[in-house]
Amino acid sequence: MAESPVTFLVEKLAALFEREVNLLRGVREEVVCLRGDLEQMRAFLRIADALHESDEELSVWVRQVRDVAHETEDLLDEYTLLQGHNHGHGLYGAFCRLACCIKNMKACYRIAADLKSINLRLRKISQVHKRLRHKFSRVEHGSSSAGALNTWQDRRDDALLLDKSDLVWIDERKKQLVEWLTKGGSGREVVSLAGQGGMGKTTLAKQVYDDDEVKKNFKVRAWITVSQSFEIEDVLRDMVEQLFKAKKRRVPSSVENMNNNRLKTTIKELLQRKRYLIVLDDVWQLHAWRALQYALPNNSFGSRVMLTTRNTDVASTAGIESEGKTYFLEPLPLAESWDLFCRKTFQGITCPSHLEEICKWILKKCEGLPLAIVAISGVLATKDTRRIDEWDMVARSLGAEIDGNDKLKDLKKVLSLSFNDLPYYLKSCFLYMSIFPEDHLIERMRVIRLWVAEGFIEAKEGKVLEEVADDYLNDLLNRSLMQVATTTSDGRVKTFRIHDLLREIIISKSRDQNFATIVKEQNIQWSDRARRLSVHYTLQHLQPNRSVSQLRSLFVFEVVEKLRLHTLFPGGFRLLSVLDLQNSHLKRFPIEVVNLFYLKYLSLRDTQVKIVPRLIGNLQNLETLDLKHSQVTELPVEILKLQRLRHLLLYRNEYIYHELFESKSGFKFMGNIGVLQSLQKLCFIEVNHGGDYNVVKEVRNLTQLRRLGIIKLRREDGKVLCSSIEKLTNLRALSIASIEEDEIIDLDHLSTPPVLLQRLYMRGRLEMLPHWISSLQSLVKLSLKWSRLKDDPLVYLQHIPNLVQLILCQVFTGDKLCFRAGGFRKLKILGLDDFDELKCIQLEPGAMEFLENLSIRQCERLETVPSGIENLTKLKLLEFFDMPAELFNTLRPDVKDSDYWRVAHIPEVYSTYWIEGEWKVYSLESLSDGENCPLPNTVIKTLDLHTRWK
Repeated sequence: MAESPVTFLVEKLAALFEREVNLLRGVREEVVCLRGDLEQMRAFLRIADALHESDEELSVWVRQVRDVAHETEDLLDEYTLLQGHNHGHGLYGAFCRLACCIKNMKACYRIAADLKSINLRLRKISQVHKRLRHKFSRVEHGSSSAGALNTWQDRRDDALLLDKSDLVWIDERKKQLVEWLTKGGSGREVVSLAGQGGMGKTTLAKQVYDDDEVKKNFKVRAWITVSQSFEIEDVLRDMVEQLFKAKKRRVPSSVENMNNNRLKTTIKELLQRKRYLIVLDDVWQLHAWRALQYALPNNSFGSRVMLTTRNTDVASTAGIESEGKTYFLEPLPLAESWDLFCRKTFQGITCPSHLEEICKWILKKCEGLPLAIVAISGVLATKDTRRIDEWDMVARSLGAEIDGNDKLKDLKKVLSLSFNDLPYYLKSCFLYMSIFPEDHLIERMRVIRLWVAEGFIEAKEGKVLEEVADDYLNDLLNRSLMQVATTTSDGRVKTFRIHDLLREIIISKSRDQNFATIVKEQNIQWSDRARRLSVHYTLQHLQPNRSVSQLRSLFVFEVVEKLRLHTLFPGGFRLLSVLDLQNSHLKRFPIEVVNLFYLKYLSLRDTQVKIVPRLIGNLQNLETLDLKHSQVTELPVEILKLQRLRHLLLYRNEYIYHELFESKSGFKFMGNIGVLQSLQKLCFIEVNHGGDYNVVKEVRNLTQLRRLGIIKLRREDGKVLCSSIEKLTNLRALSIASIEEDEIIDLDHLSTPPVLLQRLYMRGRLEMLPHWISSLQSLVKLSLKWSRLKDDPLVYLQHIPNLVQLILCQVFTGDKLCFRAGGFRKLKILGLDDFDELKCIQLEPGAMEFLENLSIRQCERLETVPSGIENLTKLKLLEFFDMPAELFNTLRPDVKDSDYWRVAHIPEVYSTYWIEGEWKVYSLESLSDGENCPLPNTVIKTLDLHTRWK
């Protein structure tokens, strides 16, 4: 994977000349020569990257190119560092400049000599490339690694020959797919089967294809394997031949010489008046489907196309265009996984009790992936069941087993195929996932900011880098390389994770390519060329005299001991661009950080740091400063020197028991915040009353802001704030909080609100609901607290077209809320909290048709359960907290069909559940007793009572 560092270096060289950096004559000449050689070589690297794993000679060549790119980048950055010192002004500054110039001259000439040496190495590498050119030309003409591809295809074909007795948990899946194929509309529909590599898509599709009901419904059928590197003519020709055979006709000899258009025409003629089923197995890219879809006639005989794919974007697009359906293949459940594991490992015999714990741990690593279970079972089947140490060795060294065990080659091939298919810019992004610990939920925005800081994101016209990075992330998710773990209420990805075995593979690739090294054991050795270091659990074993000058990123995860960074910084980390110390045991700001000229990303989130030093202003290249959930409450004015700052995060969530609305505490700042014009996220800044600078006024200059959080607002600030918000046309999220509960927020002066605003959080008194809220077409989340409106706010909010979540806390002083028919058409989550006078909630038929979650809290005068609640047919969760005991007597039995009900009555310390047709009341003490709990086990599992009450 040398293309990424070479491309990055070429771009850096171009920028170097554009900035007209003062280069010594020898340095300039070497840089010009180097740039030309690298640009010529870059064109061949993509091909080499695709082949080097199967060709040792190419692998060496790629590694040499990558090392040269990294060394050159280090030298250029070191040279820029020498030239970039700020020596001050006047006589003292002149003296410092002279002393520094003399001191650095020797270093500059050394760098020039090193660059010359690198150029000589690069010329030798270029000569080797000329000798290897025949291998590149073979790839360009389509004959690349044909043997490897054929071997892999043979293994895919094995999936078509499996006996049904080898399969698990297939009947339910098969039944659904057969129903979709045989029933439905009369037009041509596409049924897509999507899932991660190794999930068993081909095996399941073949079982469906051979089903008797399917055969009876489709007299003309064809199974076409598309594959990763398909040739359209070969696929079309294969389809023509199969269709002639299906119709029991001889294949014309002219088929061999037909071009694409003639082949497509022939297919259309053969299928035009037939009810056909075509299976397109292993479709990787959308353009492969596009190339084939127009050959398949959209007749009115109930024809079907079934495709299998790893790419959910392919599946969804094909389904939408044809009004078809998509089946997302999920991992095997635990019971079925265990059954398959034991069947393959112990040939149907029960797992020995002394091996059960180890086997279950290994099975957990497979995460329900059938191919992984079968492959690893094949390794374990040869082990002596009496030698527990052999089994333990496999469990502890699973990554090494995947790399070196021939029986796991197929597994590695399957899981690596998706990675190898990635474009070069996504390979770096995906390898980055190797830095995170096992089972770590990876935060979407954290990764996006890290990718930007690392320089992985290519600029695109009309988009900021974070938006391009978000596209990259969605692409990786669509390719089934990562799985969504949690989402926000409006459907945005919040966290994600990768499969444990896939993580082992990319850790290996990262190590081999010096991309990243993971340190989680005592005195572990790592390459001096490693670009990124991810430390898990402790830092005490990193020796300060180790060479770390090449490091660009340092991450610390799950540190269990006190950090002593001052022992690590001397003589090292000078070129560091990312320092992530989130959740470490830091109590003081590591002062050594302020000397890291290239630092772009600094995270001290979830630490005990209280004070940020004034020297923070030295970090001229800093783009992200993450102090969220730290103890910092004030920032120095020197922060204004950070003109490249894009994300300034400094706040803590303050949870109030049983309140739906989160309160935020932010930071004080007395400077002219408006000069930081690159800021995209500013959360949460206090209004500085009586200061020299008016924060509310200054934010109007931050036109790049996507998210803004302002707290401690006064009534007199409202008009100026409205004027500022009108300038923030890129705003997606806005949080506003008054200085105290009874302080009025005057926001009715906003005439043109940001059209892209998606999330709005307001905490403070309102004389009336701002008129502009109802006009926010993009709004998906709205939270209001302390508003204390006299008029029913639902009248104004019910027709916001895209509203998904609505949280109202102390918003209305009336005694009745009415949700009218046709209102809140997309609302899924509704929270009502602390309505002092509320006695009645009315839900008209047709109101909130898609509501899934309803939470009502601290409405002590509410007399009945909301009338019309039985009309909420999509409701999955109902919560009551701090409610009158009499309310439970009004619960009606016609709501019992919802999937999941939880009703808790906290003041009386007992809970009520809908069980077996009636409401039953149990004390929390009995609920926490797992053995004596009166609830059925199935209910305990559903409600997760052990987690909730213990």
